[in-house]
Amino acid sequence: MRDKPPLAHSPKGSIPAQTYCEHVTGVRNKAVQNAANAVRYYRGKHGAEAFKKYVEAAAVYHDLGKLDEANQSVLKVASRKPLPIAHEDAGAALLDKLEWKESAVLAFAHHEGLFSRDEEMSKQERPFRQLKRKTPAGEPVADHIDRNLFAYESEHIKSGCPTIGKSDVEGLHNCGLTRRIALSCLVDADHGNTAKHYYAEREIDPPKACCWEERLAALQSYVNGLDEGKTENERARNNLRRKVFQSCMASSIEKRIRTCDAPVGSGKTTAVMAHLLKIAASNNPPLRHIIIVLPYTNIITQMVNVYRKAMVLDGERPEDVVAEHHHRAEFADVDLRHIATLWKAPIIVTTAVQFFETLGASHPASLRKLHELPGSAVFIDEMHAAIPSHLWPQMWRWLEKWSNEWGGYLVLSSGSMSRFWDLKEYQNLMAQNAAEHALHVQDLIEDESLRRELKVAENRRILYRRRSKDEEALDCAGVVNFVSGKKGPRLLIVNTVQTAAAIANAMRNNGHDVLHLSTALAPVHRDLIINRIKQRLRNKIEDWTLVATSCVEAGMDFSFRNGFRERASTASLIQIGGRISRGAEYPDAEVWDILLRDDLFRENPTITISKRALGYFADDELNTEESSFLSTKAMQREWTAGADRKARELVKLEQSMEYPSVAKACRVIEADTRTVLIDQTLVNAIRNGRSVSKIEIMQYSVQIWAHKIEKLALEPIMPFTEAASVNSMYSWVYDYDADFLGYMAGVLKLDDFFVAGGGVI
Repeated sequence: MRDKPPLAHSPKGSIPAQTYCEHVTGVRNKAVQNAANAVRYYRGKHGAEAFKKYVEAAAVYHDLGKLDEANQSVLKVASRKPLPIAHEDAGAALLDKLEWKESAVLAFAHHEGLFSRDEEMSKQERPFRQLKRKTPAGEPVADHIDRNLFAYESEHIKSGCPTIGKSDVEGLHNCGLTRRIALSCLVDADHGNTAKHYYAEREIDPPKACCWEERLAALQSYVNGLDEGKTENERARNNLRRKVFQSCMASSIEKRIRTCDAPVGSGKTTAVMAHLLKIAASNNPPLRHIIIVLPYTNIITQMVNVYRKAMVLDGERPEDVVAEHHHRAEFADVDLRHIATLWKAPIIVTTAVQFFETLGASHPASLRKLHELPGSAVFIDEMHAAIPSHLWPQMWRWLEKWSNEWGGYLVLSSGSMSRFWDLKEYQNLMAQNAAEHALHVQDLIEDESLRRELKVAENRRILYRRRSKDEEALDCAGVVNFVSGKKGPRLLIVNTVQTAAAIANAMRNNGHDVLHLSTALAPVHRDLIINRIKQRLRNKIEDWTLVATSCVEAGMDFSFRNGFRERASTASLIQIGGRISRGAEYPDAEVWDILLRDDLFRENPTITISKRALGYFADDELNTEESSFLSTKAMQREWTAGADRKARELVKLEQSMEYPSVAKACRVIEADTRTVLIDQTLVNAIRNGRSVSKIEIMQYSVQIWAHKIEKLALEPIMPFTEAASVNSMYSWVYDYDADFLGYMAGVLKLDDFFVAGGGVI
């Protein structure tokens, strides 16, 4: 018998150990609350009560194996040593014995993540058990656990923890989305309780009520108060925006999946939000969240600023109402878990990478926030650039399941809408069964006369052009001369961070007035560059160039005279048109589709198929066909050029319950990146255990490819452990130019060093 209560977490510095009973009870209560909040919106065929009970059972026994004497010996002292006995195996074993099969899966997955069916089936009679991992004595963990299971169960009861009897509920449907939501309920409770103990992480509660009706009224007042415009063109454009707003407000709220394909500059940001606020207020119960999904991080700040001005009520803190989520901030390591970004606010603005990779995730840290999705509305803006085309069939399956069974509402929006759901090639794979698949997705703007008016306004803005077919691709000097030879202000968008930095640097070295904007700059510094760009455009400065990556091609409220786009996707070319003569102020505005080639540049292999699809269009097609037709046709060509195979493979993996492989295949950006902090003050604060806010982490960090981190020998901020894995943050120690090139200032200098035969150890 122990003379002290068993522990769940070891002491750390001045923080005492956490008792097993305190942790288990806290996790159980929070997990049940998470599940109850989610199933309020459940409309599926399988029982909501069963869902809650399966989550509760998993929470009660998830840490049962920590009661092993060997594990308790480690937990008694301050140490980063891993527990010698894989503790999740005991919970899975007892839950299986009590016939809580799905709960056993959740307990098994709460550290390592969701399973591979093939791997578990290979264990024959003992799936979801630790057969390969060994105890310090060399015995399979599962055998050790089975011998001691009764002792763990007895100690669990003696410690005063809640218990669960033999299962008395129906089985859960083995839908991957439902399983992920259930694991999210458990993981959020587990991670949150641990963070609360170690770091006093407070529960992030939204305002007392979401106040959707009041926010809708505030948004209407904001739109009504916007400037009517100084010129005839501005007044005509703003009048169209008001019509779009009213049309979306008046649109039916019965359909759960809708589109908005109004052209760029037509006010979709506020119009779609008005529609979703109307749904959120009228739903019974009212919706929990409105989540806005954007393809590029720099658009987020712009949209957040609009929404905070328009919808924050008196007495509220703007950041509590409209949450800004720049890029991945998910950390499984216990020392970083307290800064994980969650979907708690009424309105969340996040990235496509964050949203879509969460839908297909298998790792607990990535899934922690998913239980907030039931009973929410999602606005996927600039959906043409959200994800590669081969991901849409499986994503559509999840989104349909979520909207049909978990009370969700979805609006897809773009000025170059790719209506892939109208293509038979996609339909055959998107449909889970004929009855569930929506063959027609209705647009929010139902007024045909308004749609015609919008089309006429869009068609007279710009001209798409290409260089002669017999002209070679432009090298660095060639693109500098070609672009600077056109009237300004000029916008050049290229496919990689390296290419943008190389061209911008060459332009400046040749005496040209140039700004650079890419993800080589941390968000806080990108904001400064964006403000400078807007100031120059307002002041009507002409002879200058912005060199950027695709992060500015969509959603940014810029209006240049001429645009240049390194060949990428059809939608990307159309979208840069939204940054050129945005208010039809330049009658001779052009957008050039150009090819680049230079040893200084880098290729983006993920867009090879998209580039080929764009190349098939004749020049006159680009200027005469509707943007939606061009984007949809391009997706059809991508399907036959390789997307088909990838899409079918992903759907098959999900159906086969190969969850780790699904998560890998669902990577929106295939490049393997890590979070790198560029501010040494923050790095030192984290290393010294001081509190660092999520906002600071996001504002002063960049994403850098893993292979480049290895090449540059960057060190993780915290000691690298197996638990930290890919979620570790790194420290940038080379040159960083906050005013121009960002971390590429250091990379370009190091490239010269590497070419000269140097290396970093």
